[in-house]
Amino acid sequence: MSIMQVPGSKSITARALFLAAAARGTTVLRRPLLSDDTEGFAEGLSVLGYRVTREPETWTIEGRPEGPAVEEAEVFCRDGATTARFLPALAAAGKGVFRFDASAQMRRRPLGPLTGALRELGVDLTHEAQEGHHPLTVRANGVKGGQVTLDAGLSSQFLTALLLLGPLTGEGLRITVTDLVSAPYVEITLAMMRSFGIETERVGDTFVVPPGPYTATGYAIEPDASTASYPLAAAALTGRSITVPGLGSSSLQGDVRFAEVLGRMGAEVELSAGSVTVTGTGRLHGLTVNMRDISDTVPTLAAIAPFADGPVRIEDVYNTRIKECDRLEACAENLRRLGVPVSTGRDWIEIHPAQPRGAEIACHGDHRIAMSFSVAGLRTPGITLDEPGCVKKTFPGFHQALDGLRAEWGLGPANR
Repeated sequence: MSIMQVPGSKSITARALFLAAAARGTTVLRRPLLSDDTEGFAEGLSVLGYRVTREPETWTIEGRPEGPAVEEAEVFCRDGATTARFLPALAAAGKGVFRFDASAQMRRRPLGPLTGALRELGVDLTHEAQEGHHPLTVRANGVKGGQVTLDAGLSSQFLTALLLLGPLTGEGLRITVTDLVSAPYVEITLAMMRSFGIETERVGDTFVVPPGPYTATGYAIEPDASTASYPLAAAALTGRSITVPGLGSSSLQGDVRFAEVLGRMGAEVELSAGSVTVTGTGRLHGLTVNMRDISDTVPTLAAIAPFADGPVRIEDVYNTRIKECDRLEACAENLRRLGVPVSTGRDWIEIHPAQPRGAEIACHGDHRIAMSFSVAGLRTPGITLDEPGCVKKTFPGFHQALDGLRAEWGLGPANR
């Protein structure tokens, strides 16, 4: 049995950075994810005047419940959606003029439901080019709080940004949600807020967030469950066995449920409180699965789906179309390049059994497309990536880690 150490969770690291910056006192984060996204978030905090000290295994943040320590700043959010969505909310709680911009990829992704809610709360906010998108300027003068309605059907990050902001407002927030995707990520947010001293009440579709303050603490970052999907899928695909320590039944992250999907396909799955093990049985079954709540693992399943003994249909995942790229279309495009029959609709993709042929994968700058189809390459000679370096967004050492599994499992070298 192989063991693979997976880097820290991107989602948890980003939330922990916000909470640490907003808390009274000094927070020490243990084993944060070191990647382009999280380093961009930490850099954004520094530009806003927060004291952030980064060492390889620990990051230390001096909190400022009153908001940024500067009165004017320009923050470049890189490709990071959490950076681009959370930091404007954090800045709104302070006083000053703060401009945010992002990469071309991130500029295409929506912000409108969040910025509309912030405006409803009295925040002076201007989109400089296209309404509902970066770049934007926040003229901050604190947030009084109150009642707001939010559509989180495109991204749960809109709700998370408001939940995190709530304790920094004068009166707290009552957030009524009309639609919500990726609900487990909101559960992560609520659990982490609790760790920093804030208890949020949920009444039906309304979240009641009291005014703060947050309290600084020491916080250990879990391994990333979305990233764990790649080695777990690799084991199921190749008939090998792998254990990912640090993730299990007690994990905060909903994406650990991807292991259950592999179990439905015929792999053997062992889930303890502190680890998950997947053992391939030499056969994968087709299935129909709703992945609305674990949509970041859609490309992982799509990439191994051709090797199943029947069709694999993934449903209720429209929000994957507005990620780093249109992931449904990117998966379909690349499967067709591999000679795999595939069809798509607004919020679904169906993949039929086939023996894929070698081809170059179009990554579209998306780390999850690159990593997912690299796993398919374990059983398909000749798969290459047009942008192998895009994995730096969440797992800079991915290719080396997968090469290590190849060698350990006797599968031969990669074609990159």
